Amino acid sequence: MPAEEPTDMIRAAGALLWQGPPERRLIAVVHRNRYDDWTLPKGKLKKGESWHEAALREIKEETGYDARILGFAGAVAYEVKGRPKIVRYWHMVAQGEPSTLENEVDELVWLPVEQAIARVQYPLEKALLEEMTPPD
Repeated sequence: MPAEEPTDMIRAAGALLWQGPPERRLIAVVHRNRYDDWTLPKGKLKKGESWHEAALREIKEETGYDARILGFAGAVAYEVKGRPKIVRYWHMVAQGEPSTLENEVDELVWLPVEQAIARVQYPLEKALLEEMTPPD
């Protein structure tokens, strides 16, 4: 039986969204207007939504791409205004052509992992990326 999660926990899901041939994989990094930050695409789960459903929805909203899940990439946990927050990430591959970005995101860049580590602003995201090997 899965462990109960605290009811006040903020749950979010996102992805390490990849594109390009295996030898030159690039990862998506987004700039959010509201926070004026560079981050991996992610967002909060909606009521009744699974982790996978939320991750796929958030990727579509924040990058414009449909995606295919390849596997679990890791999780980060921290506090937001005294509440615990967990963000679970999946490796995904971008599919098709992008649609329009939602208002929260004003820019999407595709970068090699080393450049993505330098661009993202949050230490936990940097640490997650430092351990990543692009999927085949």
